[in-house]
Amino acid sequence: MFELIYISLIWLIITGIILIRNQFEFKKLTKLNPSSDSKLFFSICIPARNEEKVIARCINSIQKQSYENFEILVLNDESEDKTGEILDRIRLDEPKLTVLDGSPKPDDWLGKPYACYQIAQKAKGDFLIFIDADTWWSDDALAKMAKVIRNKRLDAFTVWPNQHFGSRLEQIVLPLVYYALNSLLVASHVTEAPKWIPSFIRKRVAPNFAAANGQCIGFSRESYNMINGHESVKNEVVEDVELAKNLIRSNQKLQMFNGINEVHCRMYDEPAKIWNGFRKNFLAGFGNNLILFTIAWALHIIVFILPYFILAYALYHSMLTLSILSFTVLFLIFMHRVLLSRQYGWKVSYAFTHLLGVLWFQGLALQCVFDLVFGSKVKWKQRSV
Repeated sequence: MFELIYISLIWLIITGIILIRNQFEFKKLTKLNPSSDSKLFFSICIPARNEEKVIARCINSIQKQSYENFEILVLNDESEDKTGEILDRIRLDEPKLTVLDGSPKPDDWLGKPYACYQIAQKAKGDFLIFIDADTWWSDDALAKMAKVIRNKRLDAFTVWPNQHFGSRLEQIVLPLVYYALNSLLVASHVTEAPKWIPSFIRKRVAPNFAAANGQCIGFSRESYNMINGHESVKNEVVEDVELAKNLIRSNQKLQMFNGINEVHCRMYDEPAKIWNGFRKNFLAGFGNNLILFTIAWALHIIVFILPYFILAYALYHSMLTLSILSFTVLFLIFMHRVLLSRQYGWKVSYAFTHLLGVLWFQGLALQCVFDLVFGSKVKWKQRSV
């Protein structure tokens, strides 16, 4: 038991250091003054399939941008709800908006990459920003993006939105995505691989530090064409990360930002959407590598679940040292989550739900392994993934 607790302690100390680093290195767009330089022309690209609940909010927020040199392109991807009607109504009053009708998806493409590919063919911008229809922006978001592109001479960027939670299940599950991001990857390493890695292999391993969020990801026209855009990831479920890897392999400068006050999103508003939304990309996030997936699965159990049982066992048998160690592990987990809540402005009470979130993902992991073994497909927006 001591060995398991020591593994947990070491893991939490390492990830805690990364969390603290990211308080400083995961830069916030909020701290930037908006740019008054409007030379860059942006294409805001929005793939939309069955988005009748959110598409109007998304477009309205883009229309209100203080930065004025942009176009909005929305691709109606064979929607079966009222998305098309809403888009037709909005474009009557918005000259910047172009609505495209999506073509049927080829068999060797997944839906989102193909939708983005079609939009890119029509986009005129110096910079292409792809966003999801369930996002919305503050009035100065684009102006701040323009400023950071100019100041840092970026070829590409990605913004992690401030996630909004409605239901209790959202509050339990979704923060764990940001916990994983902030505790496993130093944000600055996305732009430049760690200097402790020997120079002769640094370039080769740099793509392993890639990260991106497809809810808001932008490319210069040159960079997008250089990596062959979404065609290069046409059958990738986690296309955003694969695009980031392609950028790094091509020596393009990519940086990710915390968009806490500028870019907002509510990913899923129903339990089934939460389950299937993660089910389609959880294993894919590990490159469909079952060995790596199993190791991460086991580590989750050791670090986040077993300490509760070990603490109960130690208290029952009056094992003072083991009790202190296991309590320390649980305290560190709680402090990690408090730090994360402060970073994103979430309620501290979310920290107490960590175990429930971990157990939910354990169940999801079982489902993903079942899908892999039996070849089950996930239905997402009326398409099999």
